[in-house]
Amino acid sequence: MEGIISLKEIFLTLKRHLLLISIITIILTIASGIVSYLFLTPIYQSSTQILVNQSKSEQQIYSPAEIQTNLQLINTYNVIIKSPAILDEVIKREDLEMTSGALNKLISVSSEQDSQVMNVTVQHEDPKKAADIANAVATTFQSEIKTIMNIDNVSIVTRAEISDNPSPIKPNPILNMAIALVIGLIAGIGLAFLLDYLDNTIKKEHDIENQLDLPILGTITTINVNSNTKKKGSQTKINETRGESVGS
Repeated sequence: MEGIISLKEIFLTLKRHLLLISIITIILTIASGIVSYLFLTPIYQSSTQILVNQSKSEQQIYSPAEIQTNLQLINTYNVIIKSPAILDEVIKREDLEMTSGALNKLISVSSEQDSQVMNVTVQHEDPKKAADIANAVATTFQSEIKTIMNIDNVSIVTRAEISDNPSPIKPNPILNMAIALVIGLIAGIGLAFLLDYLDNTIKKEHDIENQLDLPILGTITTINVNSNTKKKGSQTKINETRGESVGS
């Protein structure tokens, strides 16, 4: 029984503060949409793929041990791609007005599991610039790795290209507004229960027992006088008035 009463009280609390919850949710959702569409800079992404092997002659074939060695060297290649030795050369080629540290933050390098293919991904607010930087990183790595690690078998599998209508990867206004909607509901509900907890006014009979520790001796119910009762009462008064007139 207590569980049913508690659920009912929760429902009544939410019902009392429904307007407050709605206002908070709507304000946060609209604010998130405005910030996402008007104030956040769209970021575009472009990727290229590189395949790295050790140098081999035409008569030689790859053994499983050598392929495993190449896989273990992938982490080394990932570090070299983002090193100043490569990025400084990319900055010169593309005439970028940034340091190698700033360019490093725009680039991410990853590789598929058990694969010698590396994915070079660049994020930039200009989609063309993102593709140009990704391609420059790949070609620079292809030329510079020969002197760094004595490897002359670097192939660019896929070059970065720009689509006709590039779409930014972030921000995602719809997702941001959905998150703001959930946060608004949680914040509104939390505030509603807080206000209800801080409200010490007596609204029901059991509030007297809980807050004043006094027993309830009786209650006075509210009598709703409807139109039929009023009409009947008026008719009774009229009949009484006629009776008095006849008697006199």
